[in-house]
Parts: sequence; structure tokens; C-alpha cells
Amino acid sequence: MTRPFVYLASQSPRRQQLLRQLGVRFELLLPDASEDAEALEALRPGESAETYVRRVTRAKLVAARERLRRRSLPLAPVLSADTTVALGRSILGKPADAHEAAAMLARLSGRWHRVVSGVAVARSSRMSLALNVSRVRFAKLPRATIDAYVASGEPFGKAGAYAIQSALAGWIERIDGSHSGIMGLPLFETTQLLQRAGVPTALTP
Repeated sequence: MTRPFVYLASQSPRRQQLLRQLGVRFELLLPDASEDAEALEALRPGESAETYVRRVTRAKLVAARERLRRRSLPLAPVLSADTTVALGRSILGKPADAHEAAAMLARLSGRWHRVVSGVAVARSSRMSLALNVSRVRFAKLPRATIDAYVASGEPFGKAGAYAIQSALAGWIERIDGSHSGIMGLPLFETTQLLQRAGVPTALTP
């Protein structure tokens, strides 16, 4: 009998790494060249980080399920996820260029911020979504440190212009929440959703 698997609707190597950490079998279900995947992540005026992440996570799941139908692939649960960084009421998405990346890091310097991660799993017509909110505090970031980090290229494609698994982790004073959620896929919530969908992890009895 074929072992159950999940379709992962994400290009993120970090999410792939985290699913492998759980021992979950997955297949990638990525957008076609004709799909405008970035448009799903567009901000709406006045939207809170939590509302934004719920909406985008659902939208990614809906798009992935349509992709699955269109490609006539074998049926299996589909997983989508989204993560953003919030400083007060401001959402810090992926920086467009080096100047914006440096400006984001300067704003995060010496302050607490929130990392909001959503994960959703759909099986047949049933969809479940969970949200994780973690808090992160950076020490004061010297300008030379910000410049070196931006020059490394690491901030690009990352919400808030940083990755917790990068060298900038050496400047994080405290974390209150989920390390895996800050990486982009909260593993506790993901495990609960996968179990409900019948997808086993390495420790499933």
C-alpha cells in the first residue's frame, strides 16, 4: 500500500526542510508559469498581520487545489502556508531591494516584533487552518552588521528581511513562541492538521 503523502504548495526550502524533519512524505505542487502567485500576497489597506496571513494562506490553498484538479494528479491532502513579520500595526513583507531591506532591519533593531505564520491543510472538501504568533527581539543592530547582512543577499525573499536560521540569529536576544513558526512552518500546528488529514509523521503510532 502506498504511504500517504501531502502536496506542498510552497517553493520555500525551509518548509520542505521542516516537513522532512517531521518525517512527512510530500510532493511539490508549485504554480504554473501562467499563474501570478505573487499577487496573492498583495497587502490590503488596514489589514492586520493575522488577517493578512489567514487570507493569503487560504488563497494559496484554493489556488493549489485548482492546480491539482487542472493537472489531474492523484488525490491527496494539500498543505499551504504563509508567514509575515509585524512591527506594531505595520506589516513588513519581502524587501524589494537592498535599501528597503536595510530600512526594515533598522526598524527591527532593539525592538520586539511579531512573526505570524499560518498553515492550512485541505482534504476533499474539508479545510483546516491554524495560526501561530511568535515574538522576537533583536539586540541593537550596528549599521555595519545590517550592511553586511544585506550584502550577503540573505534578506531577499524573506518577510521582515531576515531568516532566523541565518547568521543574524546571533543578534536575536529573545524568542517567545515557535522557532519553526518563525522559520515559516509551525510544526506543532502542522502536525495536528496533518494527523486530522490522515498524513502520518515519523512518530505517528
